[in-house]
Amino acid sequence: MTAKEAKTSWLADPEVFAVNRVEAHSDHLYYEKEEEIALAGDMPLRQSLNGTWYFSYATCPDMRIKDFYREDFDCRSFDHIQVPGHIQTQGYDRNQYINTMYPWDGQEEMRPPQVSQRYNPVGSYVKYFHVDEHLKGKQTFLSFQGVETAFYVWVNGVFAGYSEDSFTPAEFDITGYLKEGENKLAVEVYKRSSASWLEDQDFFRFSGIFRDVYLYAVPKMHVRDLFVKAELDDTYTEGCLRVDMKLAGEPGGRVSLKLCDREGNKVAEGSCQADREVSLTCGAGKVRCWSAEDPYLYTLRIYLEDQEGNIAEVVPEEVGFRRFEMIDKVMCLNGKRILFRGVNRHEFNARRGRAVTEEDMLWDIRFMKRHNLNAVRTSHYPNQTLWYRLCDRYGIYLIDETDLESHGSWQKLGQCEPSWNVPGDKEEWKACVLDRANSMFQRDKNHPSVLIWSCGNESYAGTCIEAMSDFFHREDPGRLVHYEGVFWNRAFDHISDMESRMYAKPQEIREYLEKDPKKPYISCEYMHAMGNSCGGMKLYTDLERKFDLYQGGFIWDYIDQSLYRINEQGEEVLTYGGDHDDRATDYEFCGNGLVFADRKESPKAQEVKALYSNVKLMPTEEGVTVRNENLFITTGGYTFRYRLLRDGVCIFEKTRSDIAIPARSEAFVELDYPEAEEPGEYIFEVQMLLSEDTLWAKAGYEICFGQHVKKVEEEKKEKKVSMEIIHGDVNIGVRGEGFTVMFSKAEGGIASLCYDGKEYITRTPKLTYWRALTDNDRGAKLGSACAPWMTAGLFPKLTGGDMQEEKDKVSITFEYTLPVVPVTKSFVTYTVTGDGVIHVHLLYRGEKGLPHLPAFGMDFRLKERYHNVRYYGYGPEENYIDRREGAKLGVYESTAADNVSPYLVPQECGNHTGVRWVEVTDDEGAGLRFQAEEGSFENSVLPWSAYELEAATHQEELPPVHYTWVRILAAQMGVGGDDSWGAPVHDQFLISSDSNLELRFAIRKS
Repeated sequence: MTAKEAKTSWLADPEVFAVNRVEAHSDHLYYEKEEEIALAGDMPLRQSLNGTWYFSYATCPDMRIKDFYREDFDCRSFDHIQVPGHIQTQGYDRNQYINTMYPWDGQEEMRPPQVSQRYNPVGSYVKYFHVDEHLKGKQTFLSFQGVETAFYVWVNGVFAGYSEDSFTPAEFDITGYLKEGENKLAVEVYKRSSASWLEDQDFFRFSGIFRDVYLYAVPKMHVRDLFVKAELDDTYTEGCLRVDMKLAGEPGGRVSLKLCDREGNKVAEGSCQADREVSLTCGAGKVRCWSAEDPYLYTLRIYLEDQEGNIAEVVPEEVGFRRFEMIDKVMCLNGKRILFRGVNRHEFNARRGRAVTEEDMLWDIRFMKRHNLNAVRTSHYPNQTLWYRLCDRYGIYLIDETDLESHGSWQKLGQCEPSWNVPGDKEEWKACVLDRANSMFQRDKNHPSVLIWSCGNESYAGTCIEAMSDFFHREDPGRLVHYEGVFWNRAFDHISDMESRMYAKPQEIREYLEKDPKKPYISCEYMHAMGNSCGGMKLYTDLERKFDLYQGGFIWDYIDQSLYRINEQGEEVLTYGGDHDDRATDYEFCGNGLVFADRKESPKAQEVKALYSNVKLMPTEEGVTVRNENLFITTGGYTFRYRLLRDGVCIFEKTRSDIAIPARSEAFVELDYPEAEEPGEYIFEVQMLLSEDTLWAKAGYEICFGQHVKKVEEEKKEKKVSMEIIHGDVNIGVRGEGFTVMFSKAEGGIASLCYDGKEYITRTPKLTYWRALTDNDRGAKLGSACAPWMTAGLFPKLTGGDMQEEKDKVSITFEYTLPVVPVTKSFVTYTVTGDGVIHVHLLYRGEKGLPHLPAFGMDFRLKERYHNVRYYGYGPEENYIDRREGAKLGVYESTAADNVSPYLVPQECGNHTGVRWVEVTDDEGAGLRFQAEEGSFENSVLPWSAYELEAATHQEELPPVHYTWVRILAAQMGVGGDDSWGAPVHDQFLISSDSNLELRFAIRKS
């Protein structure tokens, strides 16, 4: 559509989404001289307009300064704002986080395509600029890489265009509007338009110019659009290059291309007469294929020559030869069954929102490669164009997703109700969603990293999305098409080439795969990583080897969407929905990341790294089985380090660089471990390390590991030392060499414990049956189901006791009746020996009819000074019975504060399984050692109790630290993670209340 005047009526008209906008095209770079080329850099013919702009804000259209765009309207008295950037992160409007419902829910009654006149923030942007010399005299365009959600543009007072679709470029030919000297660019950005009905993604609702803005000029001959098809023959060894081009500018001349490998050797070339549309095809011979494992890129150079033979333009493009197809219902890359070990990624920065930088992107992609993630779904919109180039170079598979989600139009309170869903079958919405698909496709079509086009997210199904799928299939048969929404409307099952589901349980996936399905399966969203989560992930990855049609999934999601702000107490804190007085909101549901909002790794990443590894190592005492699940590369490029540890201390270490197990194969490799004969616990450990530096990690970085544990028992020798027992009316005391301990008959436990005159007890240790609820616990209503166990730990009744004395030891037992129905009991027995060791035996007596236990063990409240932690168990990150695949048995050191995982809402954290012993000491080394006497225990050492964590809704609400809390647990239930709104922890990771639970451990001086 073309127009000379701007109309605000377009905002509520779904059929008007682009006015005077140039056709979408590929994102290739171009140069007038070959020596200017820098594939990683910018172009001389591009002039950035980023930086400080003049800005005026209005809450609604009626309050805006309507004539600000006029050439004679001086805007230098306006405020300032940074571009790229959101309006809301720079002091205007309000940040609002919301998931599925529309942001105006409960505020205004509207139906598509209505737009509020009461609240629709308007940002009036102005940039004064001079055109750079090297752009002058050439056809010049104005490019906006991302503006949310609708905007009008004027140049020197002349209307230049209008556009919707927040996440793909909008460009305008402004050649005729520019002048010598100072130019005025005016942009009017509306937060809401008819496009808002299509952009109901699970994220913060921002607006503004949040991606780059620049001018670009084109040479007299120009490749306007480019479609590179680097194809493979049926042997997946021979390459064929086809390049389709649309040319602009002067007619005539020639087009030629040259393809070179990394070393600069010419692989292919071709030429033809220049025309408005040209295609060049040439054989490339034997090629090195592109994959995430080996992201090999060739360099293509396209030359435009004028009629005199002078070079007018040079286009460089990075080319990856690969073939993605369906073979016998299985998605295959270069002939091999692919597994997506993926994650969903929102673009996000805790200070800039979705205005992410190159530094952010590089951090993200390095994290992914280091943690064995090989795929990203661009949830739920096209990302910045640089992201695709990085994925090409680093090796990441992409599902490229159209900017479309209308979740709130068909799903209410979790129920499917599509009576007024958009776009549905509504013809008036078809053109705009097809435009979104086309804009993404045209920009991103040359990136080998893009394997699948996605029609969007959670927008139900209908003829509009069907048309999008048809478009992708027609324009690009070399890729597949994804759309999960057909799950809700099977009449449109043909839209998606694969069965894609969200948050299906492992058993549900298994049931689908066992019924001879017509399509392969992926989980476009699974393992909801909200708070302390990702438990039970192995139940999903185990399906990889059992079903060929199971082809992986994408964790939800990559990063916590949390923004920094200064609270009323003057603290800079991370926030979530509702913290900005935003209503409606979905509160902390934005905190689902494998990394925290400040880009610190969360403990969940440890598990993902292990389960997503393409190489599995299974050591024994004689060697290691290496299972290479890579599709294309051997393990020969890695270094293998193998170690023998006794009781967590390394006593032998060696490396080998000759273990070359071919792709998709498995072999046992003998290793020359020394004999493990002396008494102790031995760990046979093998690590696979990078042999050389890569783009994403240095040599020596660990890709994966395996461990095998063997115990050599030693003959136990009891040391009998005499001691004094003191019988008081209220307390029982025991005194020996260097220690005293006192038991309270009234409190039922240790009232005092001194080593070398230092008191370690602040209050009698208490039995616990509770943990601070995780996000998943709250979503599954565990608090309601298991509430009796919280009160059981807080209010047990001491109902009995017993004491048995011997010459060299004394045993004191306390009986507790728990305030639960049916009634049950727990017992604690302390046995003190003359060497100062207190042997503790905990017993929970099982009783049918009670809910499962969140945990069972004992809490110790020590003085804060005992905050240094050293333990022998699984680590280094927190782990649980359903999230331990990535944990490594060893000796680790930390502090109580470092053990706290800063989830947006405080919750259970810092737990370690398989703990043999833990020492808690002050800075001088004095403290206590807790040691398992049968097997191991679970343990955490934190600055706050479970009940303090439970009471806080933000990290900054936790009280000042006064104590160190040590938990010694017989067991703790898993954390779960199938979803965070109702999925229970899997049965095998629960703690039954029916059976007895016991734990034996010892307390001694550290």
